[in-house]
Amino acid sequence: MRAPEPAIDTPIEDAVPVRRAGISRQDLLAAALRLVGPHRSLSSLSLREVAREAGIAPNSFYRQFRDMDELAVALIDLAGRSLRQIIGQARRRALRAERSVIRTSVETFMEQLRADDKLLHVLLREGMVGSDAFKAAVERELSYFEDELKVDLIRLAAADGATLHEPALVSKAITRLVFAAGATAMDLPPERDPELVEQLSTMLRMILTGSRAMAA
Repeated sequence: MRAPEPAIDTPIEDAVPVRRAGISRQDLLAAALRLVGPHRSLSSLSLREVAREAGIAPNSFYRQFRDMDELAVALIDLAGRSLRQIIGQARRRALRAERSVIRTSVETFMEQLRADDKLLHVLLREGMVGSDAFKAAVERELSYFEDELKVDLIRLAAADGATLHEPALVSKAITRLVFAAGATAMDLPPERDPELVEQLSTMLRMILTGSRAMAA
């Protein structure tokens, strides 16, 4: 008589997914991004967890990244580049449509905060609770934001026949204020977004008005 087959005790949700033959850096970054969120930082992710999400064996991870720290910094860099491109395009669209550049930029920022790709969450969360290496990577991305914004602010002021007092400092004040507001907004319901957009837009106008007045 044939002996009965042993029972399988492993829950379905804990079963290892079908593993892929090959995987790219972008695949692993996407897998890590799916796991993070407003209340989950890159620091809390394990290599095995990311490998399982990507559908590969843990050893295959090392073909693309040295360790989880290298993956995290690469994801922070990706988040910064993507967000700078999106907000830069929004500023240019606002200029062509003769809309308020400040309000359009703030609205775009809040839209990205609620976006499914969670790229902005990476910058906001790791800037607060990440390791020293992660915080340094976020700081580098913020400095890129400030450099690009400074150029745009000088150009906008010149178009109005005005100048700015300490444009680099103005750009830094705006960038840090917006990101601090975004970190707070992550824990608030989306229904509060219009109120936050209005308040933040007003504060940014106050900074710019003050800078122009000081320059004059």
